[in-house]
Amino acid sequence: MRDERLTRRDFVKTGAVAAAGMAAAVVPGRVVYAGNPTNEKTEGILNYNEQMEYRRGGKTELMFSAVCLGGHWKRLNTVVPGLFQGRSWLSADLSNPDFEKNRYDVVTRCIERGINYIDACTKQEVIMYAKALKGRRDKMYLGFSWYQEEMRGLSREWQKARREGKPKPPGWITQKLKEALDHGFKETGLDYVDVWRITCHEQSGRHEDAEMEEMCEALAWAKKTGRARFTGISSHDRPHIKKWIQRAPEVLEVIVTPYTAKTRMAGARIEPAEEGNSTRVVRIGDGSWENTLWYAMQKADVAWFGIKPFTSGSLFKGDSSPGNPHEKEDNQIARLTIRAILTNPVITAPIPGMITPEQVDNVALAVLQHRALDVKEQAQLDAALDRAFANLPYHYRWLNDWNVV
Repeated sequence: MRDERLTRRDFVKTGAVAAAGMAAAVVPGRVVYAGNPTNEKTEGILNYNEQMEYRRGGKTELMFSAVCLGGHWKRLNTVVPGLFQGRSWLSADLSNPDFEKNRYDVVTRCIERGINYIDACTKQEVIMYAKALKGRRDKMYLGFSWYQEEMRGLSREWQKARREGKPKPPGWITQKLKEALDHGFKETGLDYVDVWRITCHEQSGRHEDAEMEEMCEALAWAKKTGRARFTGISSHDRPHIKKWIQRAPEVLEVIVTPYTAKTRMAGARIEPAEEGNSTRVVRIGDGSWENTLWYAMQKADVAWFGIKPFTSGSLFKGDSSPGNPHEKEDNQIARLTIRAILTNPVITAPIPGMITPEQVDNVALAVLQHRALDVKEQAQLDAALDRAFANLPYHYRWLNDWNVV
């Protein structure tokens, strides 16, 4: 049962911030910092651990851990040799018992550290995390996307049919998305998910308005029928995300976007607000922040999860295998990254993919450390970022589009 007094207070605070278009600063929603220094009520926080920080996820009213588990398991073949049956991490052998144990162990360590959300965005991820959560769904929120049967493929088929003069009937995308959700439930034994966040095309502006409208109808159906408690999308297309959270705020409650330690918010800076790790967003320059994506998400009161915090592993010198020669340095860079991202009070949580329990321990440690980086730490992180972005694989160079939001 959620605390209605806190709920009203948070909505009043968020509403006041959104209305104050010319205000000097943005005050974030409710945060329970590690150690709970302000003696906040914690009874309604799922899997609460005093050594973890929790942030209000917009109008979902859920309190999410400040770091969550991304679904990807890139580089896991360095831990489970021979796991990948092809070149992609999506080729992992789902029947491999060592793989299943690894995912179970990583989820276990997340639970032990107070992490309470898993974002699974492929059918492979949903299958493996549904297994790992069996018997302990009460400890973790689960985000679901069966992307292989969602907007990317459906959009191609929709537009091809239209070009050929054979348009799909009204409601076709809505029906196909309903079938995809139920198919995922049948394959995994799930009967509901906490978040259905449909994976759109990275450049979701490629989806026609009619497609997006039908997608929103499917999300609304999932909420109405109890299949999904909350709904949203993932996209890399900033203008399109902004457009649709303004057009469909009732179903776009959760947004998943790229966010790295290099990302900055246009027209704003982040500065300490009080003692400890509290921060606030302050207007800078003569520009308007009302037209930015980050401000639109704050105004719409959405939960905002950040993918690719480690630039798909490009930040690291090692291969992420336990005991590799760069392990200590890479762990330090990972902690600096998490600390830097969490200085932004608007983002709900970064969601790194993690392949060992020790990596979970490392990001949990980052949450406990002082938020602001000192001069030496910032220089170390900057050097790693410069190296990573200079050497991004061609298919990840779009991350440069997320340096300013």
